[in-house]
Amino acid sequence: MLNKKKFYINGKWTDPIKEKDCYVIDPSTEENCAVISIGSKADIDAAVQAAKNAFESWAFTSKEERLKLLETLYANYKKRWADFANAITIEMGAPKDFATKLQAGTGASHMKSFIRYLKEFEFEKPLGDHAPNQRLIYEPKGVCALITPWNWPMNQVCLKVMPALATGCTMILKPSELAPLSSMILAEIIDETKFPAGVFNLVNGDGETTGNALTSHPDVNMVSFTGSTRAGALISKNAANDFKRVSLELGGKGANIVFKDADPEAVERGATRCFRNSGQSCNAPTRMLVEKSIYKETVDRLIKFANDFKVDNPNKEGDHIGPVISETQYNKIQGLIKKGIDEGAKLVAGGLGKPDGLTKGYYVKPTVFADVNNQMEIAQTEIFGPVLSVIPFESEEEAIKIANDTTYGLTNYIQTQDQNKVHRVARKLRSGMVDVNGAGIAVDAPFGGFKHSGIGREAGKDGLLEFLEVKSIGGWS
Repeated sequence: MLNKKKFYINGKWTDPIKEKDCYVIDPSTEENCAVISIGSKADIDAAVQAAKNAFESWAFTSKEERLKLLETLYANYKKRWADFANAITIEMGAPKDFATKLQAGTGASHMKSFIRYLKEFEFEKPLGDHAPNQRLIYEPKGVCALITPWNWPMNQVCLKVMPALATGCTMILKPSELAPLSSMILAEIIDETKFPAGVFNLVNGDGETTGNALTSHPDVNMVSFTGSTRAGALISKNAANDFKRVSLELGGKGANIVFKDADPEAVERGATRCFRNSGQSCNAPTRMLVEKSIYKETVDRLIKFANDFKVDNPNKEGDHIGPVISETQYNKIQGLIKKGIDEGAKLVAGGLGKPDGLTKGYYVKPTVFADVNNQMEIAQTEIFGPVLSVIPFESEEEAIKIANDTTYGLTNYIQTQDQNKVHRVARKLRSGMVDVNGAGIAVDAPFGGFKHSGIGREAGKDGLLEFLEVKSIGGWS
């Protein structure tokens, strides 16, 4: 079992001030794979003070200085690529191939992207030709609390740490206590890269103790959080006391609208996107809205696809899915599958219990419900497991109405060969992102949602702006 009980504070690996152990569980075996520490208020105070002190000089470093360090960090990340992938397989059950290509790969992609945008970014510029003595200066927001989830560890960590470093902010990272190991490798390569002491700090812990101390700390200027909508609301209340800047990337309940002229791969592609990462993605298309003329055919295809979809040990090579993150999450998913059955949805594939042959580990059967009503709990709740709800519709207008009838608004999906229809429907969907015919959302496109799906945007230029304040100066010459 790995011993990872130290924190990274002020450029050094330090013991917790008050010892409190927490075990990291390998979800494929249900056994402890590592021990970490739960950070106390005193640990947070030390980390925030280190970040506050470092900000005084780091905020005024040149873009060129920061670029040089970030490019070295990217090179060091690539050297440890296999270590990141292995850690993610152990801590959250992502299959080996998926962890290598996508889980570790997304972190590298964001690093590369932010370096490119930093090179192009103007931190000082005139307001315009009409006002030659007016200057705009973009300055770092200050000490940032970065709180990240377990489902895409390096993707979410790099979406926060990289722009914070790039803009001159200092930070305290609190990764999920369920999947902290990959973040600790990142702290190792930040140390190797020799960022100034206090610029980056890592304190492991839970939400109740560590997260609360961090988000309510008076010397924290910004909170960037990815996780549940419920936790996002609590963080917003904490942050409001000191008018902290808040960026929230929260839940989703994406609709995938499949019109009768969808391409031949649309149905299976949509189900794959729902089941991928064991259904543990906030932008997963978990509601498939299907035009009635192709509804029966679509359900038949989904039954075959789900029944053939592979679930297996994450340490094996292949394109299967692994377990969900924890016993708590497994039980929640099982409860919602039972709720769907009780509500009268038609269970056509998967269902309760573990897949055949997988008695140990938090494995969930790829599950499909047909004849779902959008008012059912399984259509409104973010299940965060490989569970797909299929809903029929008759008209374009009805599909849009069903898609928008949710408290969430992160990512919606459209499947049609009619580009005029694409343009009409995409404009009317109330979500931060719309994916058409499997095109995907670019790595540097603004990532975020409407309504209960959050506040702010991550990635690309918008991701840099989240960590910057703009100052207007008159009389500049």
